[in-house]
Amino acid sequence: MAKPSGPHASDGASIRLDAVGFDFGDMAMHFDLAIAPSSIAAIIGPSGSGKSTLLNLIAGFETAKSGRILIGGQDVTHAPPARRPVSMVFQDNNLFAHLDVAANVGLGRKPDLKLNNADRTAVSEAIRKVGLAGKEVRKPEALSGGERQRVAIARALVRNRPVLLLDEAFASLGPALRHEMLDLVGNLQEDTRMTIVMVTHHPEDALRLPSTLFYLEHGKIVASGPAKELLSDKRPSLLRKYLGVKDSDL
Repeated sequence: MAKPSGPHASDGASIRLDAVGFDFGDMAMHFDLAIAPSSIAAIIGPSGSGKSTLLNLIAGFETAKSGRILIGGQDVTHAPPARRPVSMVFQDNNLFAHLDVAANVGLGRKPDLKLNNADRTAVSEAIRKVGLAGKEVRKPEALSGGERQRVAIARALVRNRPVLLLDEAFASLGPALRHEMLDLVGNLQEDTRMTIVMVTHHPEDALRLPSTLFYLEHGKIVASGPAKELLSDKRPSLLRKYLGVKDSDL
């Protein structure tokens, strides 16, 4: 069956880490998780617990020592990053200072920027979706931090991949702007139906979106479930300790 070409052509893909092992220094990491297609997953945990490593394993920037990684049911354990149906946005938005907004977004479509009419239409639509219409010819230095992250998200959108990974993408933004960016991501997810996995140091980010929460400690997932449940007054003791909440505070 041909893949649909309409607005939901990039419907989200499932993600499965099946007994994935990885050694980080002297820490033996082990990940078992399943993320439903077209859902939002939030990864939290102390510094050094393996949050970014987990994302890098999904993206292909790190190679699993054992186990399998499946995206959309396909085994991508040994596939290079470019062959995986994944886009990634980092805290450092990786924009090119000498290129304007349209060109920076266009790189996500064609790295050589030899864009045809369909490519240019996709770039314009992505810029509009992230609220930057009218700023196509601005250079990154003329943009705010939030606007630069919008450009990075637009670049990910034009790649039309079913999975979007956010590695603390909004960590450097203030609370109000971070919430604005999370709302943007939520709206884009509703529109595209992509699967989103985000690493964050702010547990409240997981509550801003209808997300499944995965809590990591020492390279392992020690708690998972709907964010609204895990971050409620009935949260597990592990999470109470991480959040700095004492039983007497409940």
